[in-house]
Amino acid sequence: MVKNGVTIQALRVRALRVPMTEPHRTAGGTVTESPLVLTDLVTDQGVVGHSLIFTYNTMALGPTAALVQNLEPLVVGQPLAPRALNQMLAQRFRLLGAQGLTGMAMAAIDMAAWDALAKVHGVPLYQLLGGQSRSARAYGAIGFDGPTESARVAERWARRGITGVKAKIGYPSVEEDRETIRAIRAAAGPHMSVLVDYNQCLTAAEAIERIQALASEGLTWVEEPLPSHDFAGHAEVARQVSTPIQAGENWWGPRDFQIAMEARSSDYLMPDVMKVGGVTGWMDVASMAAARGLRVSNHLWPEISAHLLAVTPTAHWLEFADWWHPIMAQPLEVGGDGWATPSAEPGSGVAWNEAAVAKFGA
Repeated sequence: MVKNGVTIQALRVRALRVPMTEPHRTAGGTVTESPLVLTDLVTDQGVVGHSLIFTYNTMALGPTAALVQNLEPLVVGQPLAPRALNQMLAQRFRLLGAQGLTGMAMAAIDMAAWDALAKVHGVPLYQLLGGQSRSARAYGAIGFDGPTESARVAERWARRGITGVKAKIGYPSVEEDRETIRAIRAAAGPHMSVLVDYNQCLTAAEAIERIQALASEGLTWVEEPLPSHDFAGHAEVARQVSTPIQAGENWWGPRDFQIAMEARSSDYLMPDVMKVGGVTGWMDVASMAAARGLRVSNHLWPEISAHLLAVTPTAHWLEFADWWHPIMAQPLEVGGDGWATPSAEPGSGVAWNEAAVAKFGA
């Protein structure tokens, strides 16, 4: 125990299956529910920090929740010092590696620890990290839905004041990609920013050919045209096309981002707060991005990501998804002007609607 300091007393871990309001189609399959692991980090002062991780499929839900809970003996009695906790856990898992389920479990603890520390100090996370409240321009998601349905969803986002949408593409032909993009523009209006995501489905040659063919469509970015860890391939695509390349949601930890930046694999960066190593990993990547002048957007986790973008010098877009709103006590919302502002309450903005949590327990 640490004298005159806050220490960690326990971890409470719960597994949930939260149905999607509408199925979200991708080139790799349709998402109908969110398998989530909720972590409550309890301190000796009674302050509780919260975090949420997303296991993508239900097969990983139970093992991930069990792994987070199994880390409790390593953190109980430790000071509430998130970066030191992160370093300790990284050392313990040096041989196994801090990726996959291990990395997700470490991020769960990291995010919960930062949330608790901000609450101990009575400040929002962005202030604890040395920043101030700053809004981020938000975009909404469109699935792999074809021209008609994509247009309907884009129009709905536009009615909510959203000024950007990201659509899944990668249809059998580039003509079908173009038809979907143009349907979105026709439905949402000329001022809507359109981003597209290939979900890693192309080869480098295919990506260059398709993106060059779409150059006149005025896309804000093209995301992950190749398998995520093909750093050299992404770099070649980025050199050959004029539309900015976006990547990063599937890179693990600051080391992957360092490799990608050195290879010049993308024009923009998109860390996922879970895969990048929680708040600690995000802050490391934000510093590297700022040094290179690379713009940073988030992947999912809108509540905590809004705080992190507020302290990211090269912050770009906020990916807004309301998939997990049903279990949030105060879910992040986007204003009528299309911008989102992080919660001013102490912590990271992540807190539970316990009635809903009880309803969706796995």
